[in-house]
Amino acid sequence: MNWTDYFFNAKQRLYGNNKNEDSRSEFQKDYDRIVFSSAFRRLQNKTQVLPFPKSDYVRNRLTHSLETASVGRSLGNIVGKAIVEKYPEIEKKIKIYATDFGHLVSAACLTHDIGNPPFGHSGEDSIGSYFKSDKARKYISNLTEKQKADLQNFEGNASGFRLIANTPDVISNFPGGLRLTLGTYATFVKYPKESLPQRKKEKKASLKKFGIYQSEIGVFEKHIAQALNLLPQHTNEGKAWKRFPLTFLVEAADDICYHIIDFEDGYHMNFVPFKLLEELFQSIIDWDGENYMRYRDIYSEREKVNYLRSLAINQLVKDASEIFIEREREFLSGDLDVPLLDLLDEEKSKVLDDIIGYSVENIYQSNPVLKIEVTGQKVIPNLLHHFIQAVIAPKDHKQLFKLLPEEYCSGKNDYEKILNITMFVSNMTDRQAVELFKNLNGISLPDY
Repeated sequence: MNWTDYFFNAKQRLYGNNKNEDSRSEFQKDYDRIVFSSAFRRLQNKTQVLPFPKSDYVRNRLTHSLETASVGRSLGNIVGKAIVEKYPEIEKKIKIYATDFGHLVSAACLTHDIGNPPFGHSGEDSIGSYFKSDKARKYISNLTEKQKADLQNFEGNASGFRLIANTPDVISNFPGGLRLTLGTYATFVKYPKESLPQRKKEKKASLKKFGIYQSEIGVFEKHIAQALNLLPQHTNEGKAWKRFPLTFLVEAADDICYHIIDFEDGYHMNFVPFKLLEELFQSIIDWDGENYMRYRDIYSEREKVNYLRSLAINQLVKDASEIFIEREREFLSGDLDVPLLDLLDEEKSKVLDDIIGYSVENIYQSNPVLKIEVTGQKVIPNLLHHFIQAVIAPKDHKQLFKLLPEEYCSGKNDYEKILNITMFVSNMTDRQAVELFKNLNGISLPDY
């Protein structure tokens, strides 16, 4: 495999063409389509670290996604420049330029959390737990094992792919969701596999989870995997492919923000002492005289945190891009299937482990987070149960059925109907889910 093979059809659109010419590249157009989508806007009221944050400093899913896209663009630009210089035929033969790498990675980064449900990762667990419960058993009893696994192991990545690649029949005659380029779809899909079989034991990044529901597996295989020459790694039990190489840069951008920015948010919420943040972030940075002198001359503690955060991110971008460029052939062939940050030197890897260890204990398991997670565990299963009853037996639940938006009411079979309701609940913001729960359970009246 070479870069030309991967990129030959990357600018083509899902169920579309590229007739309209303007000053933007096809991947820049993807970025713009995502920014103006309703699914992306909803991220402003979805949990990143803390739900319903009162501090302006604390990120939500929207700001996290924008920051991840910025980091991803930097990674893509650095890598793209090196790749095009090394393989000039990419530019000459198929008109893929160095800047296209940055535009492509940033667009995929922008969507990386678009399928996440309310209440963060706890929301994912709550959806999966509901479908494993006795309440859900009768509704999923006639589903195939893979269809059940889609629901019982609910995955925000697969939900995101469905959001951006699927158009409900009642919405439009134009299929393909946002109709992005094939390159952006492929770069977005971190886990190009079905829900079954689970293959975590193989210790490959691409097989850690799943990223495609049964409803979209045919679209991914026929229109994306085959068109972009993704390398198969199927078994007799299920389909899987090796990642599109630039997906490793999306993962790295998310991991950089996850480690550094969540920790900074912890400081702003008084969960992380300044001295600890300073010590850990300084250990990541390869200091030079100018940076050190500038840092020494900052007096405000908050400004010191801002400066350390920017230097730490820049350092990890530099390190990750250097690793990718150095081992580019292994990522290209799919022989190297591990997250980029796992390949950092031992000292920096330990620092990142220390950051995550402290974050888990003191931020992600803090009282405000735990209280909201408990709330989510009550809200999400309740909403799912109400509306699954309505879509399976609409005549018996007429009022509930009428509350559903038109695009979630259809479905050719029980799997599609239940998946539509799962998407309905998953697409809600934290506040929407709480308010609807209160309304349905007589806790409060709706606002008009």
